[in-house]
Amino acid sequence: MVRRVIFAVLCVLLLASSAGAETGQDKVARLQQKVENANKREGVLTSSIAAANARIHSLRGSVASAESKLARLQVEVGRHEQRLAQVETVYEQQSRLLELAQRQYDAAEHRLAQRLVAVYESDRPDAVAVMLSARSLSNAIDRVEFLNAVSALDQRVATEARVAKTRISAIRSRTGRLLAQIDAETRKVTLRASQVLETRDRLNSTRDRLRTERNKQKRVLASVRESKEKWLSDIAALQAGSADIAARIRSAGSHSSATPSAAGLIWPVQGVLTSPYGMRWGRMHEGIDIGAATGTPIYAAAGGTVIYAGWEGGYGNLTVIDHGNGLATAYGHQSQIVVSSGAIVSRGQLIGYVGSTGHSTGPHLHFEVRVNGTPVNPLSYLS
Repeated sequence: MVRRVIFAVLCVLLLASSAGAETGQDKVARLQQKVENANKREGVLTSSIAAANARIHSLRGSVASAESKLARLQVEVGRHEQRLAQVETVYEQQSRLLELAQRQYDAAEHRLAQRLVAVYESDRPDAVAVMLSARSLSNAIDRVEFLNAVSALDQRVATEARVAKTRISAIRSRTGRLLAQIDAETRKVTLRASQVLETRDRLNSTRDRLRTERNKQKRVLASVRESKEKWLSDIAALQAGSADIAARIRSAGSHSSATPSAAGLIWPVQGVLTSPYGMRWGRMHEGIDIGAATGTPIYAAAGGTVIYAGWEGGYGNLTVIDHGNGLATAYGHQSQIVVSSGAIVSRGQLIGYVGSTGHSTGPHLHFEVRVNGTPVNPLSYLS
C-alpha cells in the first residue's frame, strides 16, 4: 500500500505545477524513516529495561540475603549485650562488696591500732597484777583469759577483713577481665552487623537507582511507541487517499476500461525470483524481487514511454514505463539509469543496471506491473 501511494504521488508530481513543496511520497518516506528509527530505539529500550529487571531481580536476592544475615547478627548482638549487661551487674555488685570489705578492713585496722596505742599509753596490767587484784582465783583466771581473748579477737577480725578484701578483689578482677572480653566480642559483632547494614543499604540504593532508571526508560519507551503509532496513523491516512490519487492518474494518463492482455511482457533481467508478490513483513509487497549481481543489465518488459526516471525514496533509482491501455511497469533499486523521462523505448531495450539503492538489503531488481495505477501480480503478465 505504501508503494502504491508513492507511485501514485509520483505520477501526480509529473502533472503538478508547483515545485519544492513536500509531496505525499516524501512524507511517507520521512514517516517510514521515523517509524524505522522508533523501532530501533524501541528495541534498545526494551533490551535495556529487560536487563534492568534482571539486575533488580538479582539485587532483590542479594538484599534478602543481607537482611537475613543482618537479622542473625542483630540477634547475636542482642545476646552479647544481654550477657554484657549481666556481667556488668555482677561486676558492680562485686565492686560494692569490695568497697564494703575495704571499709570493714579499714575499721578493723583502725580499732586494732587504737587498742595498741591504748595499751602502749597505759600500763597494761600483767598477769600477776591481775591475779593479785582478783577477788578469787577463778576471777583472776577469767580476767586474764578475757584480756587475751580481746586481743586475739581484734587480730582475727583484722585478718578476716584483709582476707575477705583480697578474695573479693580477685573475684572482681576476674569479672573485669570477663567483662572486657565480652565487651570486645560485642564490639566485633556490632561492627560486622554495621558492615552488613551498610552493604544492605548500598544494595537498596543501587536497586532504587535502577528502578528509577528503568521507570524513566519505560516512560521514554511509552513516548516512542506513542509517536510511532502516530506516524503509522499518518501513513495509514496517506494510504487511504491513494484511491483518489490513482483516479487522478487514470484521468491524466493512458487508461483502458478493458483488462490489458496478460501476455507480451518479457522478464526484465536475468536472475532468480527471491520474493514474490503479496503480503510480506506485515504489509503488501507490490511487486516481485529478482536477485542478480550489481551491474546486471535491465531491459524494458515492453515498448512504451518513460514517464519517470530518477530517485524515488524507498525505490532508490526508479524507472516507470507507460505501455498504453492502462498498463505500466516500474523498475526499482537500480544502480544506474540509462533512459530519461519522456523517452520512447522498445521491448527489450536497455534501461538501466541492477543495484541496491533505496530501501534494499542487497542487489536485486524490484519489478512492478500496474493496471490503471493499481499494482497487480507481475507473474500473471510475464511470458
